[in-house]
Amino acid sequence: MLLTSRILKTSGRIAAAVLVAGSFAWTTPAVAGDEVKTWQKKIVKRIATKQVYPRSAINREIEGSAKVRVSVDRSGAVTAYEMVEATGHKVLDNEVPKLMKRIDPLPAPPEAVPDERLTFVLPLAWILQ
Repeated sequence: MLLTSRILKTSGRIAAAVLVAGSFAWTTPAVAGDEVKTWQKKIVKRIATKQVYPRSAINREIEGSAKVRVSVDRSGAVTAYEMVEATGHKVLDNEVPKLMKRIDPLPAPPEAVPDERLTFVLPLAWILQ
């Protein structure tokens, strides 16, 4: 499942910054329940609405994908992040810290999640069509 954040149409091309929600990987112990699934969907939706495709990348027809490990605390505040897999393009890689600022804070985890800190991997993509 792809969640498209913003679609820009420039020079007859469509640029989309997407979060590959189907690959949203949690590195915490598995916790079942609708409450947790709802929380995860809220996180995906927030990221999808905040991710931006840099205009300079669109103009230069640069595409790429990255994976970012994100840690949050019980309030949903982003406590740490690291690039697990870079895009290989400076203009897109430089967008990741900006995205982390825009999504902070994320929705707070429900009480059903026992960990004081939760960590997950976000697969991000910037695609021209």
